[in-house]
Parts: sequence; C-alpha cells; structure tokens
Amino acid sequence: MSQLDTMINNMPEKTGKALTEWYQVLDTAGLAKHGEIMKLLKGEYGVSHGFANTISSLYRQQAEGGPPPKEDLVDAQYAGAKADLKPIYDAVLAAVHEFGADVELAPKKSYVSLRRSKQFAIVKAATKTRVDLGLNLKGVEPEGRLEGGKVFSGMCTHKVAITDVRQVDADVINWLRQAYEMA
Repeated sequence: MSQLDTMINNMPEKTGKALTEWYQVLDTAGLAKHGEIMKLLKGEYGVSHGFANTISSLYRQQAEGGPPPKEDLVDAQYAGAKADLKPIYDAVLAAVHEFGADVELAPKKSYVSLRRSKQFAIVKAATKTRVDLGLNLKGVEPEGRLEGGKVFSGMCTHKVAITDVRQVDADVINWLRQAYEMA
C-alpha cells in the first residue's frame, strides 16, 4: 500500500470525512486554486496541513480528469533534450527489479521514487546530460562517486551522478541494494 493510499484510508478518522465527502465540500465552496482550498480546509475545518494538501491536490487532479498515468510522468521526464538519459533510468530499474518483487515505483512530476516499506532511492533526470540517483544510506560514509549531504531537499542521504549507462556498474548496484535492504 502506498503512502497516499494510507492517507486516504486514514482520512475519515483524522479529518472527520472521507475523500469523496471532502470533494463534495469543495464542490459546494466553488474553489479552484490550491491556496484557496488549503485556507478553507485548514481554517474552517481544522484539517492538518498534510491532509489539506493531499485533499486539495487530489481534488484538483480529479477536476482536471485525474492524475496522469505513471508512464506519462516518466516519459515526460525523459523527453526532448533528456531523451538520451532514458537508458540510464532503464538500467537502474532493471537492477532494482532483481532485488525483489516488493519494489514500488512512484513516479512524480520530476523524479521517480523507489520504495519498499519506505523510500530507498530517487531517480531524477537532473540535466540534459546527467541522471542523479539519490540513495537513503543512513550511517554510510561517502566515498568516491557516492556523495553525501542533504540530497533532494533531505529526501535522501547520498547521491551518485550518472552520465553514461556504463556507470550503472557494480558499485551503483551495490549501493542501491544496500539502500533497498535498509528500507
């Protein structure tokens, strides 16, 4: 079950209404902008920021015909000037799928989150010549290509910059496996 599914399932208990009931509230309010919806949910209904953000985002997606299919998000990330980076993404995914059937892909607008029980890596077409692989390797010292620090706004502990599919080598696969096993 994804984090989003968990939030939706917990919504009635945590906010007092199911998602479809919140949709009815927002339909009645006639609001379309994210900030307006957030203000209403937090101010008039006391909904926490996280739930208000989720309700607003899903409501607006639904109003626009639903979220884009996951494949479309990935295709958009590797389109145009970044098209040559797709083999790097494919190589990372091929390696990760060898770890087990419990790997979940969660494509976002600008990156793909790799999850198990929690996120263990992020794959992002960072520039037209580089894919950044963010890894959650708490307690692992940076070495060589494995850079440390606050990566992707703190969503990862380490990063590897990859400019060629051949750089998805034994080191990268071992770091990925280690992050997977820690998740």
